[in-house]
Amino acid sequence: MDPAGEIAGEMNAGSTTATIGLLSDVHATSAPVAEALAIFDRAGVDEVWCAGDIAGYRDELEQTVELLSEGGVRAVHGNHDLRYLAVYKDDTDRTAAWLARLPAAIDSVIGGRRLYMVHAEPPEICDGGGIRLLDSEGRVRPKRAERWRRTLPAYNCDVLVVGHTHQVFAEQLGSTMVINPGSSAFNHSCAILHLPAMSVEIIALSNRAVLRYWNWSEYMKSIGTGGDVGQDELSGNRSDSI
Repeated sequence: MDPAGEIAGEMNAGSTTATIGLLSDVHATSAPVAEALAIFDRAGVDEVWCAGDIAGYRDELEQTVELLSEGGVRAVHGNHDLRYLAVYKDDTDRTAAWLARLPAAIDSVIGGRRLYMVHAEPPEICDGGGIRLLDSEGRVRPKRAERWRRTLPAYNCDVLVVGHTHQVFAEQLGSTMVINPGSSAFNHSCAILHLPAMSVEIIALSNRAVLRYWNWSEYMKSIGTGGDVGQDELSGNRSDSI
């Protein structure tokens, strides 16, 4: 199946109800992806979406891509995926080929709602600041929420799915529900979106509590230099990099 699934609004446009499994920032870590897909299967979701950053940090990219591909997951590329492709752009293996087919954004009507997914922020930004709503305690920062409440009407969507920031939230900002399911690898989370009700379940993974907020520099301090992150990734990331 094409990694992006059907194009813009062709799937389930007329359905009255639908459930969507949500993943993001899986970062070449296969076990939580497999766990999330099993959860979604038991829940009987209609589709699974992944908001990018399949690559990066860890070393199970081939296994992770196979899980997403075999699971028919609709995905967009993230900044780590583009970094990977910049190095392996001439590779002809299935992993590079699958990542190369990922679009920057998905725009679809499901369950009577317009959904838009991008890695960092609309319209097609996969790097930079992203949508950071939470403070380090996992609380919504009112000024940041207000900024996006003013900005989002320009994109005319009911649901905006993002990743990138490694923050976990589902916030109604004006007419748009903004959802970040968090990183399955680092926030230990995934989510299920129910349509048209616009309700969201945040689900814990890996027998760990969900971390609403995750920070690269704090993580590096906790594991020490090197830790379980490959040296090639360390050389390409700084304290503000996600």
